[in-house]
Amino acid sequence: MTPRDPEPHARYARLADAATLEQVAEALRGNLIEAVVVDGPAAARREVLDRVPAGAAVLTATSRTLDACGITAELETSGRYRALRPIYLAMDRATQRDEIRRLRSAPDWVVGSVHAITHRGELVIASQTGSQLGSYVYGAGHVIWVVGAQKVVADLDEGLRRIEEYAFPLEDRRSREAYGTPSGINKLLVINREPQSRRSTVILLREEAGF
Repeated sequence: MTPRDPEPHARYARLADAATLEQVAEALRGNLIEAVVVDGPAAARREVLDRVPAGAAVLTATSRTLDACGITAELETSGRYRALRPIYLAMDRATQRDEIRRLRSAPDWVVGSVHAITHRGELVIASQTGSQLGSYVYGAGHVIWVVGAQKVVADLDEGLRRIEEYAFPLEDRRSREAYGTPSGINKLLVINREPQSRRSTVILLREEAGF
């Protein structure tokens, strides 16, 4: 990897311009990932809700982006969907671990975000536990990622630097405040292409969302 950026917060919070977002969207489509560019949180929320059918079993990954767009609340509290996260959070992790794992691994839909997206339409996701990665890769019937314009990077090398220098410190602080435990870049997922057409969608915001 190239030397670390001395001012990662300035660099990795910078918004991609309109032309770059359209370039990324076209690259995603070439990778068999549907892509939509929208103006802000309300439009992103509508795009998600227009896709997820009522009654579907939906896993919402932990995501500041989804929270900021009001997507987590809508999917988990509206009563229109079978929201899986409230179900497994109420289960006993000591005695129902296998059932929790199965619920999280193969939902009808999983909705989350990514930590970086390249100009070539590659998606980069870091995780402490990997609990959401199985559904992203194969287990879920459909995947939606909602991504802020500040997460666009030139290439995979810059995407990994963005995680290490920018996203991880913010997530580590959030984890310590929320749970009293540190986070970690324990598992990394790179999605180059989606083999199944019409399975995966990226909703790109023209503004910042999440980190």
